[in-house]
Amino acid sequence: MRTALILPLLSFAVAAFAAPNEKPVMPLPYPDTKRADVVETHFGITVHDPYRWLENDVRTDPAVRDWVTAENKVTDAYLATLPGRAAFKARLEQLWNYERFSVPEKEGANYFYTRNSGLQNQAVLFVRSGLDSAPRQLIDPNTWSKDGATALAEWVASHDGSRLAYAVQDGGTDWRTVRVLDVATAQPLADELKWVKFSNIAWAHDGTGLYYSRFAEPASGQAFQALNENQEVYFHRIGTQQSADRLVYHTPDRPKLGHFAEVTDDGAWLVITSSAGTDDRYEITVQDLRRSDAKPITLIKGLDYNWHLAGSIGDTLYFITNKDAPLQKIVAIDAAHPAAAPRPIVPEAKSTIDGAALVGDRLLVSYLVDAKSEVRRFTLEGKADGVVPLPGIGSVGGFGGKAGDPETFFAFSSFNVPGTIYRYDVASGAVTSFAAPKVAFSPDDYVVEQHFYASKDSTRVPIFVVHKKGLNLKGGAPTLLYAYGGFNVSLPPSFNPANLAWMEQGGVFALANIRGGGEYGKAWHDGGRLANKQNVFDDFIAAGEYLIAQGISAKGKLAIRGGSNGGLLIGAVVNQRPDLFAAALPQVGVMDMLRFDRFTAGRYWVDDYGYPDREADFRTLYAYSPYHNIRAGQDYPAILVSTADTDDRVVPGHSFKYAAALQAAEIGAKPHLIRIETRAGHGSGKPTDKIIEEFADMWAFAAKWTGMKTE
Repeated sequence: MRTALILPLLSFAVAAFAAPNEKPVMPLPYPDTKRADVVETHFGITVHDPYRWLENDVRTDPAVRDWVTAENKVTDAYLATLPGRAAFKARLEQLWNYERFSVPEKEGANYFYTRNSGLQNQAVLFVRSGLDSAPRQLIDPNTWSKDGATALAEWVASHDGSRLAYAVQDGGTDWRTVRVLDVATAQPLADELKWVKFSNIAWAHDGTGLYYSRFAEPASGQAFQALNENQEVYFHRIGTQQSADRLVYHTPDRPKLGHFAEVTDDGAWLVITSSAGTDDRYEITVQDLRRSDAKPITLIKGLDYNWHLAGSIGDTLYFITNKDAPLQKIVAIDAAHPAAAPRPIVPEAKSTIDGAALVGDRLLVSYLVDAKSEVRRFTLEGKADGVVPLPGIGSVGGFGGKAGDPETFFAFSSFNVPGTIYRYDVASGAVTSFAAPKVAFSPDDYVVEQHFYASKDSTRVPIFVVHKKGLNLKGGAPTLLYAYGGFNVSLPPSFNPANLAWMEQGGVFALANIRGGGEYGKAWHDGGRLANKQNVFDDFIAAGEYLIAQGISAKGKLAIRGGSNGGLLIGAVVNQRPDLFAAALPQVGVMDMLRFDRFTAGRYWVDDYGYPDREADFRTLYAYSPYHNIRAGQDYPAILVSTADTDDRVVPGHSFKYAAALQAAEIGAKPHLIRIETRAGHGSGKPTDKIIEEFADMWAFAAKWTGMKTE
């Protein structure tokens, strides 16, 4: 474990900045950010926090609001000078202008899916009454707000397809308002459910109502900062007021538990999955919905293992679990006899199970094989029954369905292949195209390779390297390295039009599957969290060194990007190896590791990060906390921090404090800016025009400081 560097944050300083081989220009006029004398002692260590006042909500604190305005003014003025910005924006608009579909979901005779025609700010929900019928528009969220920042979030149709419950997300917040519409008329009903967050929406089988999870209404002015505790499951009967909703399940003696309710496909069982954090460690509670007098009973006790419902037939529930199987397996449990031992169905294999669904009379199981998707079939008794043919090396999603369904749908994508929707016939195994977008580039123009490199402790780590065919790598190319490294999140190949815009200008895109993710199961996750978090940073630094050593990139040509936990990653590695990177793009990052658990959803993250109020965890967190470890006297790369005023997942105070500390420290001549989006949140629901603007800014910034010649 590394020892924390106890460095007080230095007084305000501004230095001239210049790109490589350019003459210095006038210094940036950073705002003169107020410093407060906030000093605390934790376990014998003196901790300075001079910018704590920037944790205050920008909506209610005029001083924070003025600071945001001043910072954006400086950042906007600088970004306007970048020569590649207009070119990137124009090309991004062309690349983003293609049809995007969600995987269809069938209820009754109706097929529901979303479609974005290209540059619409929000996708539109459609329904087809049969696969061959014409699509009919149900919901167009683009009409909900002038700025396009009000989004259609979760949605689910009733079992017979006659009604649809949908969630409205405004300005990027995690809070949802749930409404209901009549599918035949596309007219909304009067039902409205508020203070819904981190919730599933599950219809009763007869369509009379739905199950959902909610929190109590926050105190005035605290909706975007207060901790989320005491989540409860309710049943809402259609046509009634929310105040009349019936409380179904809660755990007031365990306020940190969150609850996620599902109804089995035949309507027999309510399945409630409870968790205390972000780890796949759950308790399972079930209630027999066929009996009006049935009470919830505990099916799986203890927050010890993953239990993810994959499907059901009657009283038999099929679960993915990592109990005695670090790479996961599938078991069957008799809900009517909870004391009976789970019955093994699909055993643990050499690759990680990433998902499973019971469709027709088969279990379709998705595996990650060296971070690439593979889908295998099994009978309900667990006998191997072939594979689902995929179009190539990439990632898949979807495969929803029910027992007895003849079909399912899935999406396939890769770095050079946009999301394409396929229909899969379960009986025949035939795969046919349902929706294939037309794009403004040729996928064949790109090279997709997977390499492996050795991390600091010799661990073998996979990395994808993508670029245009024929790219001259003599001397290395401007390279954008991306990773996440946490919360058991896997990063298989996927499509992002922004990466194409970078590669079209002669750049390389690289994605490192570092520890902390789920690419190789529980051990891979455990190897990058809690006391092992430094492995994440070592893996990422080793990826950068590998790209340079292989001649893919070069010194002064490596830019790095990451968001959320990945933003923490970028902040930490910049502090540890500022010499390695030319530009850094930390987005909505967790930057203060000593106070992350005090706001909104932060308390959930202790599973990956640990508890700041426990000495061993504190010392680990303080050693890498981006805000607390800025190394004065070092020459830092150019940094463009990004956040949003409505981010109530990772509150913007993290980025505010980090940016203020960067600007105040003596860390070299390059710019250290913050870009603060308005009417946006952690990422979900962000309108297309804001996404394009943000990538144009980031790519132009990275291009300048990696020496990319934009056209």
